Amino acid sequence: MKLGDRLRAAQAEQNSQGALRVSTDDLTTTVVQDPFALLKQRAQDALFARMGARLYDASLGSDQLDVLVVQELSRVVEEEHIPLDSSERARLVAEIRDDVLGFGAIEQWLADPDVTEIMVNALDGIYVERRGKIERTGSRYTSAEHLRQVIDRIVSRVGRRIDESSPMVDARLPDGSRVNAIIPPLAVDGPVLTVRKFAKQVYSDEDLVRLSTLTPELCELLAAGVSGKLNVLVTGGTGTGKTTLLNVLSQYIPETERVITIEDAVELRLVQEHVLRLEARPPNIEGKGEITIRDLVRNALRMRPDRIIVGEVRGGEALDMLQAMNTGHEGSLSTLHCNSPRDALARLETMVLMAGLDLPVRAIREQIASAVDLIVHLSRLRDGTRRVTQLTEVNTMEGDVITLTDLYVFDYAAGIDEHGHFRGNATPTGLRARFVDRLADQGIEIPNYCFGITERAPKGKMK
Repeated sequence: MKLGDRLRAAQAEQNSQGALRVSTDDLTTTVVQDPFALLKQRAQDALFARMGARLYDASLGSDQLDVLVVQELSRVVEEEHIPLDSSERARLVAEIRDDVLGFGAIEQWLADPDVTEIMVNALDGIYVERRGKIERTGSRYTSAEHLRQVIDRIVSRVGRRIDESSPMVDARLPDGSRVNAIIPPLAVDGPVLTVRKFAKQVYSDEDLVRLSTLTPELCELLAAGVSGKLNVLVTGGTGTGKTTLLNVLSQYIPETERVITIEDAVELRLVQEHVLRLEARPPNIEGKGEITIRDLVRNALRMRPDRIIVGEVRGGEALDMLQAMNTGHEGSLSTLHCNSPRDALARLETMVLMAGLDLPVRAIREQIASAVDLIVHLSRLRDGTRRVTQLTEVNTMEGDVITLTDLYVFDYAAGIDEHGHFRGNATPTGLRARFVDRLADQGIEIPNYCFGITERAPKGKMK
């Protein structure tokens, strides 16, 4: 069964089950006071007094330390003669263990599969993003010192540090989740911690069709483009699902190709066997030893890649990536922060100039027009869903301007249903892409219904 038929069957199944419902509840503004707060503090202080330096004994493994803490906590609760039943005692021990060994108040949100982002605003409270909507929780840290301990625990595990001389840091949790922390004096009201959670599952194109991010026809077109080695940029704002879509697009790369991924913090999870992952390195305490994305892009060119995937282009590496695309390393994929496909080209120009070379603007634009074939733009809509809102082909230069052709645009005119969910999807404009003939030379045929020129193929059944 063709990819398009398989995805249309998935979409039909989703439609038969009803539209995706998105919660529109108002944000919770009341912070619930935990009745165990004072009790927890007293028991925790007693635990620190009993264990002292053993809490930081490097010779103890994490499992050994966990057992030791639970044992000592049980003794503390017994000696304090705290009137608790078995369930209350288990909760008290678990919460203090999370505070001492884990990440405290955010532990429950790290374990919640529906939460995609966790935002700790000093002592004001903890906000989470769930299904694209921000909610205020009843959790909070009891003191700035406790939050600082959690931040120090996170960054120390990846060999980083955060203090007044270096008050900002990017790190990641053991599961790959991305962490940003900033402390006073830059954060005026106290330490701020932001966690972008690492998805437990690897999304497929069928998943994105069910979530209405893509349509079956759009998937079929993108699959042909990636297989045919078009250079593709995935663009959009923060939290629009660029990395998720990049992971899905990478699944269309043939198994026989050698793929090199380059990222600031490893997030991509490719399903191919022949994948080499490179990760940038920040400077050490002395300000030395930094390895940038640009350094890794240049090195990757010497590693005989079939494909180069850059997690995000944000600086001078844009020039090296464009040159790679123009010198035989076709089929490259990357993401870029911007508001529209046209803005993506402007940002690329700016980043090429950041490489430090005094190049004329026209030369830069010619490089971009020659290198980039396709721009997939994502937006997070008002209902919290993440959708592809534009698919744009990059054409040639006309005068000093790069011409673009919109192949798909989002149908806002379809309106909103009774649940506040957008009814529309990205729909074809009826224009046929120029790269169709180029792919046809490689034996890759794109049906006309992918461009809205003819009726789409009959719906098939999923395998």
